[in-house]
Amino acid sequence: MAFYRSDPAMSTRLKKLLDRLAKEGRPGLHNSIAINWVKYEKPNPSPCSGIGTGWAEERLLYPASVVKLIYAVATESWLQNDVIPDSTELRRALKDMIADSSNDATGLIIDLLTGTTSGPSLAGESWQAWQTQRQVINRWLESLRWPELANINCCQKTWSEGPYGRERDFYRDNNINRNSLSTLAIARILEAVMTDDIISPRACKRLRALLSRSLDLGQRAAEPNNQVDGFLGEGLQKGTRLWSKAGWMSQARHDAAWIAPPNENPMLLVVFCHGRQSANDSSLLPAIANALTNIQEELD
Repeated sequence: MAFYRSDPAMSTRLKKLLDRLAKEGRPGLHNSIAINWVKYEKPNPSPCSGIGTGWAEERLLYPASVVKLIYAVATESWLQNDVIPDSTELRRALKDMIADSSNDATGLIIDLLTGTTSGPSLAGESWQAWQTQRQVINRWLESLRWPELANINCCQKTWSEGPYGRERDFYRDNNINRNSLSTLAIARILEAVMTDDIISPRACKRLRALLSRSLDLGQRAAEPNNQVDGFLGEGLQKGTRLWSKAGWMSQARHDAAWIAPPNENPMLLVVFCHGRQSANDSSLLPAIANALTNIQEELD
């Protein structure tokens, strides 16, 4: 069950686009990508009012830094319910986690949200208690009772080098406890932030400010890790407004974006690409965004 009304014409268009992109030197693309594409009929849409389509939208994949969007929403929820105290340092970490995708900032946010800290391996009751606390974000997600969030896992920090000690233990054998998300889940969360449907409007507004991306070439050149170049934002026309959270590592290139082209109603586009070939393909996400926002493009 999805939060949007399925549109057959959009499904056909998306399939043709994937067929074309696969023929352009991307063998196996259909099996290494997941997408949600939703369009809205009003400039300020209500929640769950879009029409759209998906491709492998329920496939659970490692989300890389896209999971930080969920951690940011959780932070605002905890603050709203007085679970954690507000502070200048928390706000600095929240900004750096979303605007700059800092893994160090994410580590602090996870510590604050869960009441846990990294360190040497634990055993016995201390280890059991630590694991229970670390699952608090998943329990919050379950409490939302949104079917789009079924079976996802958001309990791990993000890393530049990798986990050690109790953090490595928590991944379990064969990394079976690794973070996992679907494009459908993150699309539902992003729409909720953009339509004030998950926390207070004031809190959603703060998150939107962090998610806002500039398409200005000068600003992008000054910030190599801008989450636009090599991602969906690069494929958008001048004058488009963009709110997004990207993720990139050796086996993944993802982006979740709310896109408002000039003089058009917004659209939601989430793309997860997994595998080394897709992770190294900096032209794929821009090509998808360009094709799906350019209504004049012929895909036959």
